[in-house]
Amino acid sequence: MKVGVLTGGGDCPGLNAVIRAVVRKGVQEYGCEFAGFRDGWRGAVEGDVVPLGIPAVRGILPRGGTILGSSRTNPFKQDDGVRRIKDTLAKHEVEALIAIGGEDTLGVAAKLYGEYGVPCVGVPKTIDNDLSATDYTFGFDTAVGIATEAIDRLHTTAESHMRVLVVEVMGRHAGWIALHSGLAGGANVILIPEQRFDVDRVCAWVTSRFKASYAPIVVVAEGAVPTDGEMVLKDATTDSFGHVRLSGVGEWLAKEIEGRTGKEARTTVLGHIQRGGTPSAFDRWLATRFGLHAVDAVHDGDFGTMVALRGTDIVRVPLAEATAKLKTVDPALYREAGVFFG
Repeated sequence: MKVGVLTGGGDCPGLNAVIRAVVRKGVQEYGCEFAGFRDGWRGAVEGDVVPLGIPAVRGILPRGGTILGSSRTNPFKQDDGVRRIKDTLAKHEVEALIAIGGEDTLGVAAKLYGEYGVPCVGVPKTIDNDLSATDYTFGFDTAVGIATEAIDRLHTTAESHMRVLVVEVMGRHAGWIALHSGLAGGANVILIPEQRFDVDRVCAWVTSRFKASYAPIVVVAEGAVPTDGEMVLKDATTDSFGHVRLSGVGEWLAKEIEGRTGKEARTTVLGHIQRGGTPSAFDRWLATRFGLHAVDAVHDGDFGTMVALRGTDIVRVPLAEATAKLKTVDPALYREAGVFFG
């Protein structure tokens, strides 16, 4: 069997570990051939295909990013996108497709399988950890580690100048990175998209921290929204999946805090730093296991499924179920962190 592999959406550490595991097991145990589609669904639509054998995946386990490239191409927004994908598969004699990505990439795979019969298996990737069918996605642990290290470093400079430091992390609809890194880094305020925040209350927490002779750290997810305002956007343009570009809530909040408390406030936006660099040991382990089980699913002909982590087991779940809704932070889990606010 010849199998296609693509990585779509935002890059993250661990993508190369999946590719390596898929190819190694597929070639060595099942005698598969592999073709890589360049830049996610763009390569499948445009026929940009590269051979993918064991020599191509040697040494890539610790590398961040993806050797196949990625994009936010939505084939359903392309002229004749589905037909062109089918033509690419036929031309290169690809009999199955492993799609590695988040809700958008896997949403395309689910639709291609469910409505057009394209044999797909999904692998969950997102630093946001917001896919509901899996306990964890690879990339998340690395992003949390990077954000936590940044918060650790910011504590000392904040206290040296006795100023407020606002740290903006990624998280469009889910605040998992903010919650995990904020708790791990000892933040004094954590703001997430799932819970609208009151600026006056944030300022009260900040003031309380100063009264205890410590400088506060505020961690805010990019999708967090004030109770009396709207989501802060970088600009109003959208990608092919309809997402606007976020970023700016950290700067906005710092100005509000400074204006209302009289305390100097600065912002650090971690942005794509959270996506880059070498994957953590956990993400290498998880991504590798996902890759091994994904090629098993292809070999078994179990298409229309996604591999998922449940406890310590890798299981298969329907792609349609995996992309039906996002996994967001439970209010009770967020309330646990409240004891450290202020």
